[in-house]
Amino acid sequence: MNATRTTTITAGIAGIAATGIAAALSYARATRPPVITARVPEPAKPVELQRYTGRWYEIARHENRFERGMEAVTADYSLLGPDRIEVVNGGRKPGTGARSAKVARGKVVDAATNAKLKLSFFGPFYVGDYWVLDHDDAYTWSIIGEPSGRYLWILARRPHLPADEVEALLTRVATLGYDRHRLRMTRQD
Repeated sequence: MNATRTTTITAGIAGIAATGIAAALSYARATRPPVITARVPEPAKPVELQRYTGRWYEIARHENRFERGMEAVTADYSLLGPDRIEVVNGGRKPGTGARSAKVARGKVVDAATNAKLKLSFFGPFYVGDYWVLDHDDAYTWSIIGEPSGRYLWILARRPHLPADEVEALLTRVATLGYDRHRLRMTRQD
């Protein structure tokens, strides 16, 4: 094969790949949820990753395309190293009742607090921001967000919380600058 033909084929493949990436990014931007706070706060306190590991139950979330309609949502965290985690997010799909799960890897990007991580659902590409905005000292609840202000989750160690605890968490969310009324309560089994 001559050099001109090889260059043309390589340029064609690169063009197709760039078009595919641009289309995927455009789709991701078009399907992102709206911003629920324009001023995302910095995490309130450091996170001890070892204490953060284990099972968390989703209490509420800002609805998003990758969890749309899901119920019985859980997140299981385990340590992969001193600054790396694995998370298995699972939930019941709407309409089918079948459980699905996605595995992600995370790495700490703020070693001073361990409260800011990047997640990867696709190999070596760490693109998802994951900020532990707040948690209690006993690690029984946490509030998760990210810098765009589009995503928010309330997690707890128990699948069901008393109404006063839920109200306290929703009040904390509002104190952090989020519209608590835009959250969807997650039904747990």
